[in-house]
This record gives sequence, structure tokens and C-alpha cells, in this order.
Amino acid sequence: MASYNFRVNGRTERVESWDPDQPLLYVLRNALDLKGVKFGCGLAQCGACTVLVDGAPVRACITPVSAVAGRSVTTLEGLGSPKHPDPVQAAFIAEQAAQCGYCTNGMVMSAKALLKQTPHPTVAQVKEALADNLCRCGTHTRILRAVMRAAGST
Repeated sequence: MASYNFRVNGRTERVESWDPDQPLLYVLRNALDLKGVKFGCGLAQCGACTVLVDGAPVRACITPVSAVAGRSVTTLEGLGSPKHPDPVQAAFIAEQAAQCGYCTNGMVMSAKALLKQTPHPTVAQVKEALADNLCRCGTHTRILRAVMRAAGST
């Protein structure tokens, strides 16, 4: 059994896996009990499993645990807390941008990565950054407003 060391939400973690291709999603949810990251499609097509690896959004359902060894992973839980949410999380709450919750993790994590790279995006840039995240219930306008609010552009 191989072991992998990486940082998750600022803490160094060591996980063991028989399979170096085991998806990071399962390690985060099962071994580390981080439930913010969601299983959606398992094919990297929906975005529900999005996490940040060294600040870049990646799909945890197809990212092998071996690929994050020595790297930094941030999950939804690593952004903020219920009492002190991250500005993106606070904006999603303020705009009521979550309905069914299917896409919320991916939208928030992708928005966080966008705002780190482009602090004051245009609506077109937000749409492009979130284009690969599927929303089942159709709260797209609220999600766009939330990202613009987080950027201070409302």
C-alpha cells in the first residue's frame, strides 16, 4: 500500500491507498471526511467535484490521489466557516444562489479560482469560468450575481 502526503485546507495529511489511480474525490470524502466536494457524474463533465489544487480548479473525480502528492488541495470546507464564510460563500448566501445544491461546490470553487486570478471580472469572464459547471435547477442568474458581488462589482 502506498502513502501520499499532501496539504488539505492548510493541514498536512497522509493517506494510504492500494491504487495510485484512486480518485482524489473518494480520498477526500471517505478517508478525510470532507463532504463539501460532491460526486456528480464521475466523468469530469459536471463540476460538482471541483477542488483547488495549488489554486487551480480541478475535477477530483478523475484526479488520481497520486497526482496531488506534495501539493496543496483546498476544498469548500477550507474556504470559510459558517460563522466566517469566505467572501464567495457569503455572496452565494446573500444572493440565494443555491437551490438544489448539486452545482454549488463546483460553482463556488471555480469562482474562487477565477477571482484569485481576475479580481474584477466582467460578466462574460464569469460565464466563461463557470461554463463547465452544470446547474440542474437553473439558478444561473443568482450565481452570476453572487460572483459579481464577491468581486465587489454589484
